[in-house]
Amino acid sequence: MSAETPKPPVIAKKPHAVTAPHGALRNDDYYWLRDDSRTDPEVLAVLHAENSYADAVLAGCKPLADTLYREITGRIKQDDATVPYFKRGYWYYSRFETGKDYAIIARRKDSMDAPEEILFEQNLMAAGKGYFNIGDWEISPDDRLVAWAEDSVGRRQYRLLVKNLLTGEVYADAVDNIEANIVWADDNRTLFYIDKDPLTLLSKRVKTHVLGSAADQDRTVYEEADDSFYLGISRSRSERFICIQAQSTVSAEQRCTPAAAPGEFTVIAPRLRDFEYQADHLGGRWVIRTNWDAPNFRLMVLADDRPFGDRGAWQELVPHKDDVFIESYELFDGFMAIEERSNALLRLRTLTHDGSSAFVAADEPAYTMGLNVNARPDTPWLRYAYTSLTTPNTVYEVNVATSERRLLKRDPVLGGYDPDGYVTERQWAPARDGTKIPVSLVYRKGFEKNGTAALLQYAYGSYGLSTDPRFSVINVSLLDRGMVYAIAHIRGGQEMGRAWYDNGRLLNKINTFTDFIDVTRFLVEEGYAAKDRVAAYGGSAGGLLMGAISNMAPADYTLIISQVPFVDVVTTMLDESIPLTTNEYDEWGNPNERRYYDYMLSYSPYDNIGRRAYPAMFIGTGLWDSQVQYFEPAKYVAKLRELKTDANPVVFRINMEAGHGGKSGRFQRYKESAEQFAYMLEVLGVK
Repeated sequence: MSAETPKPPVIAKKPHAVTAPHGALRNDDYYWLRDDSRTDPEVLAVLHAENSYADAVLAGCKPLADTLYREITGRIKQDDATVPYFKRGYWYYSRFETGKDYAIIARRKDSMDAPEEILFEQNLMAAGKGYFNIGDWEISPDDRLVAWAEDSVGRRQYRLLVKNLLTGEVYADAVDNIEANIVWADDNRTLFYIDKDPLTLLSKRVKTHVLGSAADQDRTVYEEADDSFYLGISRSRSERFICIQAQSTVSAEQRCTPAAAPGEFTVIAPRLRDFEYQADHLGGRWVIRTNWDAPNFRLMVLADDRPFGDRGAWQELVPHKDDVFIESYELFDGFMAIEERSNALLRLRTLTHDGSSAFVAADEPAYTMGLNVNARPDTPWLRYAYTSLTTPNTVYEVNVATSERRLLKRDPVLGGYDPDGYVTERQWAPARDGTKIPVSLVYRKGFEKNGTAALLQYAYGSYGLSTDPRFSVINVSLLDRGMVYAIAHIRGGQEMGRAWYDNGRLLNKINTFTDFIDVTRFLVEEGYAAKDRVAAYGGSAGGLLMGAISNMAPADYTLIISQVPFVDVVTTMLDESIPLTTNEYDEWGNPNERRYYDYMLSYSPYDNIGRRAYPAMFIGTGLWDSQVQYFEPAKYVAKLRELKTDANPVVFRINMEAGHGGKSGRFQRYKESAEQFAYMLEVLGVK
């Protein structure tokens, strides 16, 4: 380093013992960086010093970051709007105004030519706040009131509020620390919501709030005793029932009550380990998606005249297939639409009540399609979204009776973007155990596989969440500079079915990391990239992936971009006071058991940092993150700088006014992306 090179902060070491019930002991010199109050002056000084260091390191990239930001936002139609949908006499939509960060949510009665009624002018609601998000909003059955859940911190502790749409009055009713999940009862006075534990932030209780009453009078209608379960509430498709869903990694339970006269919630089928199901109601029957004797799920039916509690009364509707994973479904009066995964692609098919089935067509080798807003069951039209790495998000509707298809909207991409100027393809990379890993690729037309290009490879690979090939206005700036963008559909997701997930969790988690590394090596060998021009990107559990590959194969990557990374696996999973610990045991394992402790310790990024050379890194977090606490990456960065033997910078950017998803507002995230990618282009030598 020269005298002019920015110097990273020097972080004090304070020994701290971390013990496990089975007696295992580890020392953590940087544990002191954890401050649950987020007010400790010494800790805050470290975070501010990190931001100052990031400013200094990135100063040379600032002109390029500004250029990227202008390019990205220049592709966005600023006064854009969503496709309206019709429900109970109103057309609902959201729209943006030029230069504004937040959408205006509105409706019109009967016709889009009718006067506009604004439900939320979010730009005014967000004024003066560093963060603002409406997580859920619901219209009362009589269409006069709207209830919503808002977060002005970024910690996903929402506040329930209610407004009269006829008068504009915001009622005094307010309930704090709830999930973004609200349901009205038919009386237009009673709201069901989910109360969160103030410490762990787990969804613990379903409560009812009656308008005009105090929040401390709200009644608990269900309390979850098992901390491995999440709670959700919804109304059935028929609108006849209010249902509570309890879901863990490997089990589910659903209970419902009539929406017209809510009373006791009756269990559809009692919970059992390794038994999952979700039920919806329409047309005198319940349709149930379940993994009962069906690892990739099947659909079953329970008639209204059959009692709850006995799954022996369920009748099979759509059988299980080894090569097709049923992801979700939606019910209509004359048919149902099924989202399913096959060959690592998400597709749609329809099934009419007379048994005829048809697939919705696609024209590209790597794409994704899925259900869009279908507010009405009494229609032959199915609305769906289609996108790929080259095709902007497109909303269609198809008439299931006639097969007529209508284009409703394709997101405009300004600045002369032409999908025909880019190529998307699907490759299959061999993993070290012989498994073929699907890879989605995109690059500019004319690209030559001569082993000289720069590559950005992305993956997630946890929780059974599949990463679909979707269009990104950000990536166009990379492709136009000659880069290749790749999505590695590694094990731990569910792209290839439930077994794909099971082979990337618990004691199989290493497969997630080695799959990613093997995809990188395959793409380099096939000439998609130069060996010394590869960047990797992941966030949250994908940040765990980034930390693991940094330790396992640091020489394969020139730069690692890691957002809100889960990097201190063992310490976090030993602490039941931290959100996302107890309900994650079936994902990562319970380190209170020695075999899981040892396995998790073998890959935990923080615990495996060694005296070796590492790639350059850009690591980001949010001070108010509730999913992965800020102190995980803070500790990781401090230990990494202490032990690594190279001179590559480790840039640590802390957003002091945001949580897990970064800053709110549609343009703010593009500023963050522009900064990260400007640094990446500089490190990879992309002009």
